Amino acid sequence: MLAVPPQPLPLFAGTSFSDGSFRRPFSWSKLNNSSSRRLALPVAAVARDEDDFTKYSGYVFELNPAEEDSLTEYNIAKIAAFYQKKPLIVFRRLVQIGSTLGKWFAVRYMDTVNERADEMFKIRAAELRKILLQLGPAYVKIAQAISSRPDLVPPSYLDELSLLQDRITPFSSEVAFEMIEQELGMPIDVVFSEISPEPVAAASLGQVYQARLRSTGEVVAVKVQRPGVQSAISLDVLILRYLAGLIKKAGKLNTDVQAVVDEWASSLFREMDYKREARNGIKFRQLYGAIQDVVVPEMHLERTTRKVLTMQWLEGQKLAGVKDLYLVEVGVYCSFNQLLEYGFYHADPHPGNLLRTYDGKLAYLDFGMMGEFKQEYRDGFIEACLHLVNRDYSALAKDFVTLGLIPPTSDKAAVTEALTGVFRDAVAKGVRNISFGDLLGDLGFTMYKFKFQIPSYFSLVIRSLAVLEGIAIGINPDYKVLGSTYPWIARKVLTDSSPKLKASLRALLYKDGQFRIDRLESLLSESLRAKTERSLIENQNGGTDTKVVIKQILSFTLDDKGAFVREILLEEFAKGMDALGVATLDSVTNAVATRLPFSPSRPSSMTDEDITNLRNLQRLLLLISGLRENENPRMVNGVGTSNEQMMSLNGAPVALRQFEAVQEFLPLLSVLPELPQDMQQQLLLLPADLAGKLASRVAARTLKRVFL
Repeated sequence: MLAVPPQPLPLFAGTSFSDGSFRRPFSWSKLNNSSSRRLALPVAAVARDEDDFTKYSGYVFELNPAEEDSLTEYNIAKIAAFYQKKPLIVFRRLVQIGSTLGKWFAVRYMDTVNERADEMFKIRAAELRKILLQLGPAYVKIAQAISSRPDLVPPSYLDELSLLQDRITPFSSEVAFEMIEQELGMPIDVVFSEISPEPVAAASLGQVYQARLRSTGEVVAVKVQRPGVQSAISLDVLILRYLAGLIKKAGKLNTDVQAVVDEWASSLFREMDYKREARNGIKFRQLYGAIQDVVVPEMHLERTTRKVLTMQWLEGQKLAGVKDLYLVEVGVYCSFNQLLEYGFYHADPHPGNLLRTYDGKLAYLDFGMMGEFKQEYRDGFIEACLHLVNRDYSALAKDFVTLGLIPPTSDKAAVTEALTGVFRDAVAKGVRNISFGDLLGDLGFTMYKFKFQIPSYFSLVIRSLAVLEGIAIGINPDYKVLGSTYPWIARKVLTDSSPKLKASLRALLYKDGQFRIDRLESLLSESLRAKTERSLIENQNGGTDTKVVIKQILSFTLDDKGAFVREILLEEFAKGMDALGVATLDSVTNAVATRLPFSPSRPSSMTDEDITNLRNLQRLLLLISGLRENENPRMVNGVGTSNEQMMSLNGAPVALRQFEAVQEFLPLLSVLPELPQDMQQQLLLLPADLAGKLASRVAARTLKRVFL
């Protein structure tokens, strides 16, 4: 956690806070215990120009306190009933939205007709930003989400829309201080000994002041809600929801667009409740605050109300501005934990909400917009990623049904064929090159054809992932959030205790009873990329020491979480040892027979299954020894090796000669003393477990030969 020194802090350039920030240096305003209840403000604070939202849309929120308090919860029926009594305001708002946006689209069309589109690009982008500021928070929020996708938005528009995260004009500090006193129920000088006379950050929903608590001397951030946002957003959501209904009918869409608007609006209403935001921040800190190099500010509930939030002060720079790839990886890991481990996730991770502190840590800010991802959907999402990477499109089609993306009545064969066409090229490039944004774009036609639906719960998940990839692309154009998240997915599916994921793992590794070791190799290989330590991430392109790989594999398989995979490995080792015994017996028998006169040739007793099991044993030994198959020239090439190829000219089995390579790995046994004591004890139990499984297979084989 970032320590805050006791003396007044200057605001460094680049400090970021909340969902967007207006920043300026300031001097502290001392508050006197004996002062009047009103703080004397600098002339600049009182005489500042009125912000565009108040200037152009102030009529929307001319409500008395009782009316405004009736709109604190998102209830579309209640909102509709409320504004039915105010038809003139609704009509005026419709005219304002239609005229401003309609005029802009018309002018943009004329630019195209007059072949001036490229020339006027920057000018129109600036005009659009000003229009959105005039229309208010709902439209600013939509633009902020779009502005986090540099791969989808033209650069000129991206530059202008990004200013909505950085340069929003604040409202009057006099009004803000009055609200603080009203909400906290006491004079401002009783709560704070010092406070900045001007806001240090201004966002679409509120603005932030830096202050010092009189009781403890701690420097804090005080966020004050912008007047009128509740009523303005209520009306705009009502209008947007109505337009969503028209779009669904006109486009004959299968997705309930109004439900998507409802989900977004519900999260927006929750974001306007600062008490809820404080509780979210506390929960977020409990779940993710211990992650290495992640910082979550402390909340002061006793100084927080629905419209005023007091929290720990943090300083730093926007993550997108410092191009710190390590912190991007930390963010990916933290997002993995949010979405797939605990299901409580930050649904608004745009650049204004991710901060690089001055001691090099990733700070999360603004916990108003959070989402919940249920366990069954988390498991379904993990399964879908596994099936996508392994090109199992038939299973992927079933996953889409589980996730609620396609109706259960859809033609599964046709959907599978369509998904194969969409994903084949993307997956062929390798998991590390799969772009989440590209996948969504490629799915467009297929979604329309097969009446895909975007469940309301999933809209925020998609937005969260897309925004995160957008931030990363701004730092590294080749970054792929799915490719960076997949190692954690691989590790989770290998270690999770969920019966559903265990069943999925077994189905992935076995087909018609045959072990697919290449898939286990892939999962283990990917899971070893799941690193968060700075030194490992910085050196990940410089090669990995074999000893380190062995230690990681052993630690993984001997840990309690690796029990399920360990059991599978023991089963396959037993199969391989059994096959090795048969190969050895055949070799000895043939060697003896060749020395006897008139001895008939004896066919090998090894089956194709034995050959496969022997092959798998060889690959497993190399895998655990930290080597890859192509690093050992003694390996048999291909699972389909014939019985004759399993025998050498001298009668000694090729299998035995290949296992001479194991001697090369013996010096690496020095890894074992470095393992924790409990893992060493678990290792000592493995020979007995393996012997038991091997004895069972030998007994079963013997009985089969006797009675069949």
